[in-house]
Amino acid sequence: MAKINIKKGDTVKIIAGDSKNQEGKVLSIDVKKFRAIIEGVNLVSKHTKPNSTSPQGGILKKEAPINISNLMLIEASTGKPTRVGRKRDEKTNKLVRYSKKTGEVIN
Repeated sequence: MAKINIKKGDTVKIIAGDSKNQEGKVLSIDVKKFRAIIEGVNLVSKHTKPNSTSPQGGILKKEAPINISNLMLIEASTGKPTRVGRKRDEKTNKLVRYSKKTGEVIN
C-alpha cells in the first residue's frame, strides 16, 4: 500500500479530473480506498426524500471523494503546489513531512 502524504486539514490543489485547478481543504481521508473529500470541490447532486432532518427534501449538493493521486499539497509559505517527502528530524528523531520544492518542514 502506498504512503499517504496528505493529512486532514491540509490545503490541496486538484491536478487531474473534472475539478482540475480547484483548491480546497481536506475534510476527511479514506486510507483503505485511497481517497479524500475536499471542501467545496467535486460536488455531486444527491436526491433526498423529505424526512425529519430535511422536511423539504429535494436535491442537495455534497462533496464526493477524489483519488489522492490527483491531489497536490499547497505549501503554506509560498501558496504554490509542492511534492511531499518524508525525512527523520534530527532533534526529535520523528518522521516529518517536508516540501521537495523548498526543503521546509510541513506542520
